[in-house]
Amino acid sequence: MRVDNVFLAGIGTFVPERVTIDEAVERGWYDAALRESSGMISVAVGGDTPAPDMAVSAARDAMKRSGHQPEDIDVLIHTPVFHQGPDIWSAPHYILHNTLNRPIPALELRQGCLGMVTSLRFAANLLMADRDSTAVLVTAGDNFSTPNVDRWTVSSNYILADAGSAVVLSKRGGFARLLSVGSVSIPEAELLHRGGDPLFPPSVTLGKGLDLEARTDHLREQWAKGVVPPVFHLGDIVNETVDATLAEAGLTMDDITKVAHSGVAWEQVENGFLAPLGIESSRGTWEFNRRTGHSGGTDQIVGLDHLLSSGELKAGDHVLLLAAAVGMEVGSAVLEIIEIP
Repeated sequence: MRVDNVFLAGIGTFVPERVTIDEAVERGWYDAALRESSGMISVAVGGDTPAPDMAVSAARDAMKRSGHQPEDIDVLIHTPVFHQGPDIWSAPHYILHNTLNRPIPALELRQGCLGMVTSLRFAANLLMADRDSTAVLVTAGDNFSTPNVDRWTVSSNYILADAGSAVVLSKRGGFARLLSVGSVSIPEAELLHRGGDPLFPPSVTLGKGLDLEARTDHLREQWAKGVVPPVFHLGDIVNETVDATLAEAGLTMDDITKVAHSGVAWEQVENGFLAPLGIESSRGTWEFNRRTGHSGGTDQIVGLDHLLSSGELKAGDHVLLLAAAVGMEVGSAVLEIIEIP
């Protein structure tokens, strides 16, 4: 989707203290062999800080940096990956109450680790469709420090991290222009993250822990019996998504200065993102990601904030936000940096 006259006016992040991989191995939390293959150095761990409070902190910073007042915001979109608090309760309205405190719509958009990129699309659509609208506040926040999740073993492809992020999208201007955003899904691949788990009753209501490796093992067992799972290469979907988004922005990969991608393990970063795009790790956010971990849908925004604050971007540069989520679906967004906030 090509985007007209929509800007990122403010950005905010909340990244808690890191726990080193060496400490995790010494304590028996993380496998020593995975330490070598994953390339990870440390992971952000939020302790008992509620996920919505991480989003609130990031949102307050994004609002301050945006130059907007609460009355400028027309909608709040919150996009979590994991459980936020009590059942039958609204985290978006909690965030609204503790930030803007205005009677505007506050909604939750769930798309896993693609949530923030997709939220940019929905927010841009709203701003372009409603001529009276001014700005939208988008937030994310997750804390995986819960009894039913072991962040170190839930998947061999990444280590779950805790963090919050927020952006203010505006029609008044900002530090970056949103040029295009889009995604491509593989509907039949939903099986890959369902495995053999029943749909009802939901596993969380049974107190069952999250174990993605067990679901993968189930699929391997089924494959050995002749039941072939969906077969595809993530890199092909990445190329399809990015090619479309770049074309809508009138750019090519040669025009992209940096790619803010998901904070997964090195093999997934290299084979899923870097190699398909034909770029080196220096053009991505790997050196930052390997010190933070995979913070759900927040990866791309904390990566962008790092690129801005570390001096790796300047006015006129173009940034590609790139994410993949269960479903499966790959999404990307193209930004043009106007100034360094």
